Amino acid sequence: MKSNNTTQHAISTKELVNAVLGSIDREREREIISRRFGLFERKETLEQIGELLGITRERVRQLEKSVMGKLQLAGESHSLKGIDNFETEVLSLLQSSGSVMRVSYLANKLVEGSDRNEQSRVAFLCNLCPNLILIGDDDNYFASVVNSKLFTEKSLKSTVTQIVDLVTKLGAPRSISDIAKQAAIDNKEQAEALASVSKHLATLNGQWGLIKWPLVNPKNIRDKIYVILKQNARHMHFNEIAAAIKDSDFKRNNVTTQAIHNELIKDKRFVLIGRGIYALKEWGYKKGTVADIIQEVLKEANQPLHRDEIVKRVLKSRFVKETTILLNLQGKPQFRRVAKATYVLTDAEQDSALAS
Repeated sequence: MKSNNTTQHAISTKELVNAVLGSIDREREREIISRRFGLFERKETLEQIGELLGITRERVRQLEKSVMGKLQLAGESHSLKGIDNFETEVLSLLQSSGSVMRVSYLANKLVEGSDRNEQSRVAFLCNLCPNLILIGDDDNYFASVVNSKLFTEKSLKSTVTQIVDLVTKLGAPRSISDIAKQAAIDNKEQAEALASVSKHLATLNGQWGLIKWPLVNPKNIRDKIYVILKQNARHMHFNEIAAAIKDSDFKRNNVTTQAIHNELIKDKRFVLIGRGIYALKEWGYKKGTVADIIQEVLKEANQPLHRDEIVKRVLKSRFVKETTILLNLQGKPQFRRVAKATYVLTDAEQDSALAS
């Protein structure tokens, strides 16, 4: 969703906000609006503003509501300088972005290098545009702007909830095209825009899923290792994993090779299958030495096996040299040769296997 392509507004949001504030008659009311919306500094609470101005928090709330009502009416009657042009530009950006956009994305498109105050100004101005609806930031949604001709706040939140429920039901990350198809949303861009509004969803490498899923929102080194192995769908040396993480788009991807190796050793999701080579346990690999794997192979076979067959089966779960397997087979007491190049478990090991 986020783009580096930004468009310079005909008038800066700071100038436009100052023009709107200039239309407010009383200085106290201008101060309330400026501070409540964080137009130039941080946002302040009703209590903080009331204490500064020597009035109650309830009086601050009343004045805020009254002034915003007047400003919105002025926006509807096209009497606020610059608001019509601002709305036209925002609507144009929304049209190319699925009709809904997070305020942070919108601010970045309108003004290069936007900061938190810039985002606050954009949200404030959108609140004054009759054809825009501002979705407030809360535990479920990012602050967003939507074309009021296509969505109401209720219908937008309902659609986003349906997408979250669908992704939850799918149980694994999917492409936005797949999600859009299953959600019966014809426009892929709109499905992506709607998904980006939810704080319960995340995306990585073209896949969307629940924010708690490591594949789309890796939070620590272990999760990042898991994502790399999952994406490559093959075993990898820890040096190769480290290089892949450093070349990735992960946040904080500058981690040391030693740290990565330490996490590979500690996490049960990863299995050492060769010298410094790791795979995912979910691929069917089991922890253990080469001798342990040979023992498992012979237990499962429950009959004598030729060494070539043993090597073949062991190599399915261990990335080691053939000579390493043969040395273990010939040198470990739990294996017994019963014919030329043919082995079984010793009697003690067979009894143990039957008992288990």
